[in-house]
Amino acid sequence: MARPTKTSTAVRATPAAQRNALPGRLSPGMACDTAFRIIARRHLDAVLAQHDGTCRGDPDALHQIRIALTHLRTAIRFFSPMVDDALRPNVWAELKWLNGQLGMVRDLDVAIERIVAESAKELAVVAELQHWDEKRTESHRLLARALQSARYRRLVEQTSIWIESGPWSTRRSKEAMRLRRCTLAEHATERLAEWETTLLKKARKLRKLDVEKRHKLRILNKRLTYSIESLQDLFAEESLTKQKSILKKLRKAQRSLGRLNDDARGHALAASLNGAGLEASNRFRNRKREKKLLRTASTAYRKLDKTKPFRSSDLAPSSEPEV
Repeated sequence: MARPTKTSTAVRATPAAQRNALPGRLSPGMACDTAFRIIARRHLDAVLAQHDGTCRGDPDALHQIRIALTHLRTAIRFFSPMVDDALRPNVWAELKWLNGQLGMVRDLDVAIERIVAESAKELAVVAELQHWDEKRTESHRLLARALQSARYRRLVEQTSIWIESGPWSTRRSKEAMRLRRCTLAEHATERLAEWETTLLKKARKLRKLDVEKRHKLRILNKRLTYSIESLQDLFAEESLTKQKSILKKLRKAQRSLGRLNDDARGHALAASLNGAGLEASNRFRNRKREKKLLRTASTAYRKLDKTKPFRSSDLAPSSEPEV
């Protein structure tokens, strides 16, 4: 296994050293540029916090770093077009590269867990798992190399600088200044309603979607879920019940769609392996399981469709910010 290097520690320290002081919490009246920096910082810090554990091969650290990275990418989407400057495409491309590096190992972890859980007592599984373990070891070696590369260090530095002072933060057009000064409550209410409407429209056709379109629906679900989670500071006490209810439905659908996606990825991975892998691909095909997962997700979306969308009145009045 690759060991953490001094370089990884230096990478963690770089963003913090360049920061300006910001409130510790979000508030409804906060300007969107300040809110974006707070949210993006939190998630970039969470990525960096899991760096060394992921390099050591810790599956939980790998899972957490992927979640944090998805949160960060969601925040960038949530605050577009405000942050859509000349540097954003490069920042986005590098974050997408990192996600791809993490994804292969995570998919293998999930697939191996599935095989062990369902067939651990079968002698034939021992030989089968050897193929998977070899693939996982090689994929992790490549991942550790990527996480300790100059490209990764540049990604962290450039993303941190872009969050703090990218061109998006200094554009002088009236529209750019309006977007930066818009209150978080106004932007969040509009964005959450827009994303929920899009999600529910596509979810009504869930049972007819193929694997690829179902995966895209899962991404939409994840964006809405993660955005609501990132805005946790904003919800008034009387709105917490509504927030928790909406998140419960979204997470239930997310789990079902995630398992369907894991099955599809596991099948594809198994089919790509030589020998036992071709036969093992059948482990990830279960029509009865698929119908059950689709039914659970569909039910969650029907219940969500009956819930009133978020309104600005759901957001808490501004309180003393934590420093």
